[in-house]
Amino acid sequence: MRLSGKAALVTGGGTGIGRAIALALAREGAAVAVNYSRSREAAEAVVAEIARGGGGAVALQADVAHDAEARGLVQAAVEKLGHLDILVNNAGWTQRVPHDDLEGLTEAIWDRALGVNLKGPFYCVRATVPAMRQRGGGCVINIGTVAAFTGAGSSIAYAASKAGLTTMTRSLARALAPTIRVNAVAPGYVWTGFGNWPESLKEKVQQTTPLKRVATVEDVAAAALYLATDVALTGQVIVVDGGLTTLGAGA
Repeated sequence: MRLSGKAALVTGGGTGIGRAIALALAREGAAVAVNYSRSREAAEAVVAEIARGGGGAVALQADVAHDAEARGLVQAAVEKLGHLDILVNNAGWTQRVPHDDLEGLTEAIWDRALGVNLKGPFYCVRATVPAMRQRGGGCVINIGTVAAFTGAGSSIAYAASKAGLTTMTRSLARALAPTIRVNAVAPGYVWTGFGNWPESLKEKVQQTTPLKRVATVEDVAAAALYLATDVALTGQVIVVDGGLTTLGAGA
């Protein structure tokens, strides 16, 4: 197994993409700390599934938008798992606001989007660096979105926060090289319930995407797993959307 002996922390790991990533890392031998903010039962279900497969996992509560909680989360993960080699910043937040509804983007929405999607990953990375350096290195994987490049997505605040995460991925890759690699995965439309996309959009995306299918959580997890191995990549963003962003519709 490619990650045997490794330990990973996956934020927002109880549902959707985070769940798929936690399971993928565990299947390759990593012990996994599954973070959740409110979805305790879902996170514990992931831990139980990993245990049934013979792996080790623990569920840890924290709201990563708060520095103190992010630091406490990382400390708890190190204490429970013994060390930390992989950090997956998957936790995300959004609220659908039409892009032309500028007044609808309240201060509260801006603060929450930036807190979870941008500040949270930074807080977790900063808290994790000492533990990774103690191990001689490690890797960080940020889960972004193609909205960071297109400006589309569930709201302007969401797209902007994820664009910031993309830039921060490259900044951190420079700052933490050569011992810690920092990369990102940018999914397109993935049907997880996140963002509350209408079902009617799914068929449209399938028809316009070059691969003629919507990316799955397993597709995103496969990209994250690749980056978690000792591949010589840092500062990279892997887009997982069936080629739509790169090639355009109707290819």
